[in-house]
Amino acid sequence: MNESKILLDLIQQSLDDFCQSRRLEFETISADLLPLVDFSKDLLSGGKRFRALFAYWSWAGALKNSTHHHTPEQLEKSAAAIVGVTAALEMFHAAALVHDDLLDQSDTRRGKPAIHKRFELLHADTSWSGSAERFGIAGSVLVGDLMLGWSSEIFGRALIDAPTVEIERACRSEFSKMRVEVMAGQYLDVVEENAAVSREISEAVSRANRVMLYKTAKYSIEAPLLIGAAFAGASPAHIRALSSFGIPLGMAFQLKDDVLGVFGDPAVTGKPAGDDLREGKRTVLVGLTRESLPTSVGKIFDELLTSRSLDAEQISFMQQTIIDSGALAKTERMMNDLADESLHNLKQIEMDSNAKAMLEQLALKVINRDA
Repeated sequence: MNESKILLDLIQQSLDDFCQSRRLEFETISADLLPLVDFSKDLLSGGKRFRALFAYWSWAGALKNSTHHHTPEQLEKSAAAIVGVTAALEMFHAAALVHDDLLDQSDTRRGKPAIHKRFELLHADTSWSGSAERFGIAGSVLVGDLMLGWSSEIFGRALIDAPTVEIERACRSEFSKMRVEVMAGQYLDVVEENAAVSREISEAVSRANRVMLYKTAKYSIEAPLLIGAAFAGASPAHIRALSSFGIPLGMAFQLKDDVLGVFGDPAVTGKPAGDDLREGKRTVLVGLTRESLPTSVGKIFDELLTSRSLDAEQISFMQQTIIDSGALAKTERMMNDLADESLHNLKQIEMDSNAKAMLEQLALKVINRDA
């Protein structure tokens, strides 16, 4: 069994055990609380675990060049603690998904009902009074908040075994920065969905790039790399080098996500065809499209993008418009250029060769994925 597989199994076991302990605690209060844990546990049982793997291999790669000399005992404790660090990242990511699906009004996640829809179904199935939709919104907000708290709890426990106070402080700083940046990026995304039609079309791509940087690139790739390296006691120079690898890869990751959100196979992505168009997402792909459309066609495209109730024919029209505008080809070129930049920068970083090879493999998976 390879090292990544062992790590993923340990993470899943850690998350399962954590949820089970919280379920027992909630059960002593009221059985009505159990869906909070059960829905959370179900969401935590899937996913690609990219963030956890980037953090782990960054940690492993930085150990040899650490500014701190790790004793065998410290290494043993750190190896156990990194499971908690990566599990905390996965818990935080799940919380972000819960809130993201609610904000986007996205009804599915990995081919199953999103958390707000699960609470809505619970309300309907039990014939409670009031609005099932409002109950679904309330339940998902609370689950997302609960998981945010749990991620901090798991992270804090893991840092008890940090080799030094300085390493603990550096890890907390990176974790805190990640949480703030992703919330900032999420809000900018919401603003763009609502304000884009009143802003200059020529600035659409730059605005989408800013959202992409903070909502996805830094959070999905850079932050896990920096947290893992910080836990190893990496130098500031090593941290900066990892950023030069992580940020362009994170941008390529989101561009791939944008393409899949419009053209992905629902059977693979677990989302309806053209879901990003239905949600009115103002991505780089959409920004490039709008820049190239004549005023009359652009107005129709904007109206469809803001309608939130597109049928299959309208989705097909928008997909073809994106292709014909050249925006899809431009986005794919941008994605490939960013990926090349990222992999080039990775090669320049001095670190354990096996860890570097694993990070390269992960990067290629991020770029070439179908979901």
